[in-house]
Amino acid sequence: MKKADAKSKKGKEFQTPYTVINALVKGNVVTKLSLVILGLGNIVHKQIVKGLMFLVIEAAYLYYMISYGFYALSMLPSLGWLETQEVWNESKMIYEYTAGHQSRLILLYGVATVFITFLFILVWRDAVKSSYKSEVLAKEGGHLNTFKEDFKSLFNQNLHKLLLALPLIGILVFTVLPLLYNITMAFTNYSKSGEKEVLFDWVGFNTFAKILNFQDSVGTQFYSVLGWTLIWAILATVLNYIFGMILAIVINRKETKAKAFWRFCFVLSIAVPQFVSLLIMRTMLQQDGIVNNLLINLGIIDRALPFFTNAMWARVTVIVINLWVGIPYTILQVTGILQNIPAELYEAAKIDGANAVQTFFKITLPYMLFVMTPYLITQFTGNINNFNVIFLLSGGNPTNVGNTAGKTDLLVTWLYKLTVDQRYYNLGAVIGIMTFVVLAIVALVTYRNTNSYKDEEGFM
Repeated sequence: MKKADAKSKKGKEFQTPYTVINALVKGNVVTKLSLVILGLGNIVHKQIVKGLMFLVIEAAYLYYMISYGFYALSMLPSLGWLETQEVWNESKMIYEYTAGHQSRLILLYGVATVFITFLFILVWRDAVKSSYKSEVLAKEGGHLNTFKEDFKSLFNQNLHKLLLALPLIGILVFTVLPLLYNITMAFTNYSKSGEKEVLFDWVGFNTFAKILNFQDSVGTQFYSVLGWTLIWAILATVLNYIFGMILAIVINRKETKAKAFWRFCFVLSIAVPQFVSLLIMRTMLQQDGIVNNLLINLGIIDRALPFFTNAMWARVTVIVINLWVGIPYTILQVTGILQNIPAELYEAAKIDGANAVQTFFKITLPYMLFVMTPYLITQFTGNINNFNVIFLLSGGNPTNVGNTAGKTDLLVTWLYKLTVDQRYYNLGAVIGIMTFVVLAIVALVTYRNTNSYKDEEGFM
């Protein structure tokens, strides 16, 4: 009977929904007070350390809000209005500047306060649920964990919480918060003129409309850069894969001798830092570089080839050099897959009379595409954001007079120019959002329509 009662209690405990609504409706006075005084229910039911932890978090949040948080939120709608003014100081005989509002800091602290408030709401919800749970377990005679038991559980069944806590905090502070700040910046007219800090305001979707407008100069450049970015990403991904696959198959053939040597040659090119290779290539292909001088001296050409001064030449040049940089990685990827294709498939195809071409298109290629589709999508994403190759080779040039984007600029390099060189931070933030939208749509749609997603069980 006791075992049956214990099982029924355990089943009842499992079915009890520990929610904030139930705490508000079904909870006793102590639990309801826990909605305002966090951890009160835990303290009353002798979970003192846990209750005090919730209470300390609430006290810290209230202290922050009273000392600065409410002010930051009140300034967020206006982003400040008091300008820095120049005042003549008679005693020092110099001009001094009065402190004005800094919209950049107001936006940062406002977003941070909203972010902290959201995190506090999550803690508040867990605290209320914990208080209600302690009340229910106390009524039903269930076991209430002590702080020592909760701490020990972090090294056993709750080990994932312990190991993921620090990385999660890092992601929230160094990734999510800056990302939210950059997103909100896209809805302002934030830019800097000279070295003087200026106030800026909310402008809604005006910057988005400016970029998406075909008739606006910035919009025209955006669509031009977007088109080239997609062409670059497709060509860089497809050509790297095709040529890398061909070389890997050739090296992996039984008839090929010194396989280790050929693989070593390609791995050696990976070992050289990428920026070193790119800068050397850039120097060699200049108007007075070694390539042009050599071709002129041999009488092959009459004048220097415009590797980086002509738009079409520059685009072809960065694509070809990117092959030199990227093909070795593809070779290593494909080699590993080729060595894991079951030999029985090839033997069966040979018995059926299939030739080398049929074997490639019926066995090798489908198998490689099945395994490498996620890698290719990742490669495509990386090529859209391939800052190094474009910036170190061509710098985005050639650039027409009056334009902020060059003919070889990708969205990511154009974003860099807008923010670092020209300091149009709002435009840069919008470009960043648009880049994310393009990547998310292409990656999700592509992946969901591949066999790697539809048939996760494997390739047969």
